[in-house]
Amino acid sequence: MSLEIKVPPVGESITEVTLSRWIKKDGDAVAMDEVIAELESDKATFELTAEKAGTLKTIAKEGDTLAIGAAVASIEEGIAAPSASEAQPEAAASAPTPQPAATTAPATSTGGGSLQVKVPAVGESITEVTLSRWIKKDGDTVAMDEAIAELESDKATFELTAEKAGVLKTIAKEGDVLAIGAVVCTIEGAGAAVSAQPKAAEPVAATATLAASEKTYASGTPSPAAAKILAEKGINPASVPGNGVGGRITKADALTAVNADLISENPQGGGKAAASAPKVEIKAPEPVKSNDPRGERREKMSSLRKTVARRLVAVKNETAMLTTFNEVDMSPIMELRAKYKDKFKEKHGVGLGFMSFFTKAVCEALKEWPAVGARIEGEEIVYSDFADISIAVSAPKGLVVPVIRSADRMSLAEIEKAVAALAVKARDNKLSLEEMTGGTFTITNGGVFGSMMSTPIINSPQSAILGMHNIIERPVAVNGQVVIRPMMYVALSYDHRIIDGRESVSFLVRVKQLLEDPSRLLLGV
Repeated sequence: MSLEIKVPPVGESITEVTLSRWIKKDGDAVAMDEVIAELESDKATFELTAEKAGTLKTIAKEGDTLAIGAAVASIEEGIAAPSASEAQPEAAASAPTPQPAATTAPATSTGGGSLQVKVPAVGESITEVTLSRWIKKDGDTVAMDEAIAELESDKATFELTAEKAGVLKTIAKEGDVLAIGAVVCTIEGAGAAVSAQPKAAEPVAATATLAASEKTYASGTPSPAAAKILAEKGINPASVPGNGVGGRITKADALTAVNADLISENPQGGGKAAASAPKVEIKAPEPVKSNDPRGERREKMSSLRKTVARRLVAVKNETAMLTTFNEVDMSPIMELRAKYKDKFKEKHGVGLGFMSFFTKAVCEALKEWPAVGARIEGEEIVYSDFADISIAVSAPKGLVVPVIRSADRMSLAEIEKAVAALAVKARDNKLSLEEMTGGTFTITNGGVFGSMMSTPIINSPQSAILGMHNIIERPVAVNGQVVIRPMMYVALSYDHRIIDGRESVSFLVRVKQLLEDPSRLLLGV
């Protein structure tokens, strides 16, 4: 009996997806809920899972664009497919047809039981994460609640923990993009990993040798990864022996052929490859790019970078974004800091920086111009009676924007402590999702990198962002006299759909007044 696997609905606005990668190959035995393919829409990448156990028969090809509901593959009954978390990789790869030798699979069942560890839900707007690093390795013994892997979303990095003690069996690989709920690994009962199929190794190896010698529909057909490697090196697939399922050419076979090809090209390497592949068609070797002054290199975008790129473009396309500028005389704040910074640090245990003054000034200005801290939801404008200020922080993996909650009710010292704590978490990749969502207004400081002026992009769904810049001594006119003052350009980018020019300019002028006369922040005038 055959079960057809179709493209599932993935969102109201999504009508088609692209089959980016087959994780399981045609003819492979798959277990129920095992990941078989990776689908990609214009908004997210997610995984397609098997709806029952059996043998996979692929219909679509990698790179195909498929409508929602289109058939991707079918699963045929007739093979007792081992669980993806328990089966030996070698046994799965050596069973192209239901041969008697493959009936040793039940020996992999464990007395301690198997627990699937899945990607947890980490936020309403997050549909996928990237497995950035395995903390524990395949076959390691893990304790309950021990960190086993590091997952990364477009907003935060967090740890995946073991839900019970046992032996870890990894399924996903580092760099894989996983949908929420996808299986990452399994945890077997104690001793399960070392006791599975100790006597079946020789029959399995014999079956693999037999399968490699028999001709099937897959014989001589390269996998997509292998085909790409062979095409890049100009090697004819017909000359490459396949050791995969049914004689399929795997990525490892392709790499072996490439290495043999390089040996045959070397005058001192002998004719080893020439004897086994006399009719190989070889293209001219590519020039060494390291010696080419006009060379190029290509790197695949990370899922984080792709998500950030999509969101930035969406903000530019979906908002009526404008930027207004002003300049601030920073001498009053600098004089205040120079006078009290030592006592401030001695009393509060944290330095007195510029960010607390800007945050406090923004909070006061938002009280007078609440539209600047509002946001659009559908056909409604949502105004907030509080100020949760997002602060852009440079982290090792990119720019992150943690939030200071209720900053309008904090003192300068409390704000400085909050900024310092969030900065440390950002550098250590310890920010949680809750600490990076829900802000009403954002402040970004490009001045620490030397920026003199910029037009920051709104942090959606917020409607405005304030950009700080470098402090430069410039000649300015004060009371009819030309004097040298430390000046900073400030920029306010805002969504003109809900913030008018009068409000945006007045808001920025109010921030300027509060910064140039810090006593107003204390008196509230």
